[in-house]
This record gives sequence, structure tokens and C-alpha cells, in this order.
Amino acid sequence: MIATRILPTLGFAPRADRLVERNVMNYRRTWIVLVSGFFEPLFYLLGIGFGIGALVGTVTGPDGHAISYGVFVAPGLLASSAMNGAIYDSTFNIFFKLRYAKTYDAILSTPLGINDIAVGEITWALIRGTLYAIGFLAVMVVLGLVESPWVLLALPAAMLIGFAFAAVGMAATTWVRSWTDFDYVFVVTLPLFLFSSTFYPLSVYPEPLRTIVSLTPLSRCIDLLRSLALGQLSPVLLVDIAYLLVMGGVGLWVVSRRLDQLLLK
Repeated sequence: MIATRILPTLGFAPRADRLVERNVMNYRRTWIVLVSGFFEPLFYLLGIGFGIGALVGTVTGPDGHAISYGVFVAPGLLASSAMNGAIYDSTFNIFFKLRYAKTYDAILSTPLGINDIAVGEITWALIRGTLYAIGFLAVMVVLGLVESPWVLLALPAAMLIGFAFAAVGMAATTWVRSWTDFDYVFVVTLPLFLFSSTFYPLSVYPEPLRTIVSLTPLSRCIDLLRSLALGQLSPVLLVDIAYLLVMGGVGLWVVSRRLDQLLLK
């Protein structure tokens, strides 16, 4: 079997691509699991973006100009799609491998190390989130929900979102003790999805609450993607990018430390 080099060699995780390759091989026969995750945001877009959008008409965009409701909602659903694809893969699947299948114990008997596991699994979750983002961007183009060529940068931005949420999701999973603890995942992701300006602008909130919501991770993601989709570039986007880089970097560091404690000590 010819190994597929998916990742460039990293000094601190030189064999992480082997773990990504393993995941690719595992999903060859269960590809429908990957595809199914794409449809949830698509149904929201069709049902809310166009269904409710027909009643709403237009909303005020970030720059104060009126835009169609579908154009407003689509970038928010794109961000949510990248988040869900990454975080679900880095939580449920990781927990099963860590606590039940003992996959990582077996992997550590090979030349792969803790950093290879951390980077490899986060990268695979990032890839899954990216696949959802590519499909959703294609739908946006077909449905005429793209306002600017800057939307092309939404793909690497969605990859950054996938990295940030995959790292944090995997870090949180290292503390999960049973399947029931995953209720907390929905306790976090559902409010983020509903209240992070996915379906309505932050301006509807009173000032103190607006500031709090604007600092949440998905809110920063939506601000980044919506600005790119509308071609409204500003220095604030650099803050959004830095926010996600720090979030992902901290998550990756925590994952490495926790896996070292759980598997080697």
C-alpha cells in the first residue's frame, strides 16, 4: 500500500500525517458519515435563509447597508458548519479511541508519539470541517449568495475555524469521563449557534450583552466570514484571525499535555 503524504513534515510532529492517513482509510467505507454532516447547515439555509428570509426581506449588514436575509445568514451557517464538522470529530470519535478502543495506546507502540497523535487528530478534524466548508461555499455560489470575490478567502478562514474548534474540542474531550458528559458539548455549541449573530445582527442585543456575545468564539468566526463574503475588509479581521490562532494554539498545547498525562504516566 502506497502511503499518501497528506501533511508536510513537522519538526514537533513528524509522523502526524500517518494518523491522518489512517483516518482516511477508516472513512473509505463510511463516507456517508462525512457527507451527512454537510446537510444540516444546508437545510437551515434553505428553510430559514429562504423560507423565513422571504418574510424578513432585507437586514442591515455590518456596514449599515441593506442586504438580503439569505446573504446575511449564509456566512454564519458556513462558520457553524466548519465548527460542527471539526468539534464533533474531535470529541465523540476521540473519546471512543481514547477510553474504549485504546487506539492511542496501540499507536504509541509504533514510532508515533504524543505530538503526532495530537496534531494528526486535530488535522483530520480540520479536514472534515474544511470539506463541509467547501461544499457549503459551492452552494452559496450556486444560489447567488456571494457578494464579493473576497469570499475566496472564506475557505482558508474556515480552515482556521476548524483548527481552533478541533483543538479546543479535543482538549475538552481529554477530561470527559463518560458518554453522558457529552451533553455539555451541546450545552456549549447550541447557544453559540443560536446567539452568535448567525440569524440576526448583534445590534438587537442591549449593549452589555452585545459585548459579551461579540467575544464568543463563533461570533468572531462569523464576523470574519461575513466580512469576507461581503467584501468589507477592516483591521478588525486581524483581531479575529489572532483570536482563532490563539484559541487553536492553546487547545493544541493542552491536548499534548493531557495526552502525555493520560497515556504515558
